[in-house]
Amino acid sequence: MYKNLILLGSTGSIGTQSLDVVRKYNINVVGLSAHKNIKLFEEQIKEFKPEYICITDMETANNFESRAKELGVTLFKGSNGTEQLSRLDGYDNVVVLNAIVGIAGLKATLSAIDSGKDVALANKESLVTGGKLVMQAVKEKGVKLLPVDSEHSAIFQCLQDKNSVPSLKKILLTASGGPFFEYSTEQLSKVTKEQALKHPNWSMGSKITIDSATLMNKGLELIEAVWLFDVQPKDIQIVVHRQSIIHSMVEFADNSVIAQLGSPDMRIPIQYSLTYPQRMESNAAELDFFTVKDFTFAPADDDTFLCLKAAKEAISKGGLYPCAVNGANERAVELFLNDKISFLDIGKAVYSVLDKFDFAEEYTIDDVFETDKKAREYVDSIFNI
Repeated sequence: MYKNLILLGSTGSIGTQSLDVVRKYNINVVGLSAHKNIKLFEEQIKEFKPEYICITDMETANNFESRAKELGVTLFKGSNGTEQLSRLDGYDNVVVLNAIVGIAGLKATLSAIDSGKDVALANKESLVTGGKLVMQAVKEKGVKLLPVDSEHSAIFQCLQDKNSVPSLKKILLTASGGPFFEYSTEQLSKVTKEQALKHPNWSMGSKITIDSATLMNKGLELIEAVWLFDVQPKDIQIVVHRQSIIHSMVEFADNSVIAQLGSPDMRIPIQYSLTYPQRMESNAAELDFFTVKDFTFAPADDDTFLCLKAAKEAISKGGLYPCAVNGANERAVELFLNDKISFLDIGKAVYSVLDKFDFAEEYTIDDVFETDKKAREYVDSIFNI
């Protein structure tokens, strides 16, 4: 079990649930980062007493500078601040839990790995946008990359028997289907922001909740799984499981299937990433099989949900195509949340970016961010923004 924690994105949904685990096991918090939710962030600083903090929004950081001195913490500021926080040395048995949302988390992931730290990864975009760079760094530095997403944690747990890994045949990546399961394109054309922000099973931040409604989140998870488990896209099947009890499954050469089950509570995979390889008591609800009445399964409709279709095609093309669809999606979701475009416009924009640019197979970190910029600018051009 890790003794020291650097938590990036502490005021978000994953961040606050991570701190629930920290409270239970008295893990020492070395550093915390937030964007601009300063009220909650100051409460966290007072409770967990980190030595270092980062505020990525520059205006908020500058306004908090004198308060940070009063609280006795060292403040890093801006987007580079999370990289500085991730590189902190002088601590043993430390893990960086990256719960930042979006491509903004990529450089912090690479900084943590480069400094020789294990990473508990909730920032799926690190692998979606720069998977080759991240996995090369993990191999070179010999660190652990521990999945925090419930689905990837489930797969990781199902593959603990190293003797079985060579016989892995298929990954069955489960999806709740979001709030619009079995909706037609016509029905989706009438979807409101308020409807899209109501997930049937999980409590998450607004961006991830919209991604779940468009099925983009599942597309991103598919790309992430390709990198984490070194498989081909064709070896991953997305299965809609409405109850969110089976968090994912793996099938082996003999056609046997192993599944990981649990209540839909993110504290379970978060805790496992921090206590690995040990299993400890959890505050999450125990799964009661006598109250679980049905397990249902269905295919994911990527003809209707274009974001999922775009993600599948992007990872099959390889290179920077996943980065492009991620950038297009981040911008489109932002526009949707600001009432600038419709729900269906998100998928149309994300899918169309695949044909607008020729993205290289080999790339650098600078190429990643240039591709992201191009994709966002392209989305703006579609909607004359």
